[in-house]
Amino acid sequence: MTNAVEISNVTFRWPSGKTPVLDIPDFSVGTGERLFVSGPSGSGKTTLLNLLGGVTVPDGGAVSVLGTRLDKLSSAQRDSFRADHVGVIFQLFNLVPYLSLVENVLLPCRFSARRSAQAAARDGDPVSAARRLLARMGLPDALLTGRSVTDLSVGQQQRVAAARALIGAPELLIADEPTSALDDDARQSFLDLLFETAATESQTLILVSHDRRMEPMFDRHVSLADLNRAAAPTATA
Repeated sequence: MTNAVEISNVTFRWPSGKTPVLDIPDFSVGTGERLFVSGPSGSGKTTLLNLLGGVTVPDGGAVSVLGTRLDKLSSAQRDSFRADHVGVIFQLFNLVPYLSLVENVLLPCRFSARRSAQAAARDGDPVSAARRLLARMGLPDALLTGRSVTDLSVGQQQRVAAARALIGAPELLIADEPTSALDDDARQSFLDLLFETAATESQTLILVSHDRRMEPMFDRHVSLADLNRAAAPTATA
């Protein structure tokens, strides 16, 4: 199995920090693998995902995603790479309040011709792809009409954010506490769609959460507190 993610001797500290938030000697994720990463607050989960998505770069070491050294790219190049190849489900959703639900889901297609083309190949056009994903998330057309994301519950907003990450079948999906605002039924529906999409599109999935109930559903589990030599109760994730 080839690796979709490879990290070697990575360290990261915030500009105002005296000690590293992350110090990971070695970490890899196989192509097509479904990995569950657990860890308490302060173990560096969100920081790790930011490195894998090219949002930030390490102070030292190598971060390779899909064969590309993200730490060697410019900020603009990392943004372009993320738009084309990485679907991110942010912990804080990052939905745009003045856009409709469908328009929020379509955002990756606006920034990536590649994902727009893949969405069209699957569903005929990106809008149809967005509506299919939202329906699978329990947000059908009847609910969408005339609704703003600000009218939705927190759990519904979380599902819109998930649909946005899935559209256009990016090779890598990374999710930061994606089920924290979902009830048990909605959580299972979300995970079913996530796993189904990942299997159909041969995507690699990395999900971080403190909710260990999901661990048996994944191919492998990693405790970031064990992996990260800098992890400490006073660190900031």
